[in-house]
Amino acid sequence: MILRYADRIETGPVGHLAFPDLPPDLRDQPTLVLHLEAGQAGPGDFELSYLTCGLKWEADYVADLSADCKVMDLSGWVTLTNQSGVAYRQARVQLVAGEVNQVEMDTGDFLCEEPERVYSMGASPEEESLDEYHLYTLQRPTDILNNQTKQVALLSAPRVPVTRELVVRGDSYSYRNQSSDGWTKLTVESTLSFTNSDGSLGIPLPKGIVWVYAKDRRGNAQFIGADRIEHTPKHETVTLKLGESFDVTARRKQTEFNKLSGTGPYNYAFEAAFALELKNAKADPVTVKVVEPIPGDWKMVQESQPHTKEASNLASWLVQVPAEGAVNLSWQVQVRQ
Repeated sequence: MILRYADRIETGPVGHLAFPDLPPDLRDQPTLVLHLEAGQAGPGDFELSYLTCGLKWEADYVADLSADCKVMDLSGWVTLTNQSGVAYRQARVQLVAGEVNQVEMDTGDFLCEEPERVYSMGASPEEESLDEYHLYTLQRPTDILNNQTKQVALLSAPRVPVTRELVVRGDSYSYRNQSSDGWTKLTVESTLSFTNSDGSLGIPLPKGIVWVYAKDRRGNAQFIGADRIEHTPKHETVTLKLGESFDVTARRKQTEFNKLSGTGPYNYAFEAAFALELKNAKADPVTVKVVEPIPGDWKMVQESQPHTKEASNLASWLVQVPAEGAVNLSWQVQVRQ
């Protein structure tokens, strides 16, 4: 601190300073001041719009599976978080879903207290298209206090049809290289898929996390997995990875590898054969989808059961595994590139 007196200048004064009052233009909180030049005297209404930091929202979904895992009840929530330093009372809230391009601003580092969480069971927001985005309008004003997190209902969709799958995925590297690893354990993914179609759903879904629950024998809801979805328009299919199967296991090995021709990395032909073993410790039979990414220009030379060519580089099989049993799948592929 530097002080100027009538006859001197002092630095680092000892003690403290007392002021009789504060200047009228000194405010103890960040304040936006607007000087408006009116064309005529008298009361009037005006609207001021500006961008602010510290406000955000995100979507969360809860899916309750039926006992037969064929349908689910889906609930959606919007979580509003206010860390802007200002409380908004009786605010009219509209939420824009989509990837809006923004310019990064250096706002400095600041600390916020742990937000208070408040749950609000309000009416679902109204949805409409806005340019290349979607707009959700809360149907009634709401208070969003500083350092507060509040949830409002987004949607409620009963009995949405779902598809459950067990999926095993291979790798494309082993089709170009000889392997001496022997049996390699593969994960068996547990997935859930549904289509955002007219009926129970059929509205654009903002990106967020879907939390999936299933009921045990006593009727208690148990958490069985969660996954994040991206912005999903109508009629699109959503696939969630819930976890890995405990009772269904898989292992895979390369059984044959021959180089047919070629010397360079982009001029060769290989032939590779594989074996896959699936085991099921459940008391009921299961169906496992085996997905193999195959590089280059390929053709199936031999296989123990017919495959489906899902894409130019993707082959798949649906393998039935009996209860407390095992099944072997084998195939041989010729690859050229």
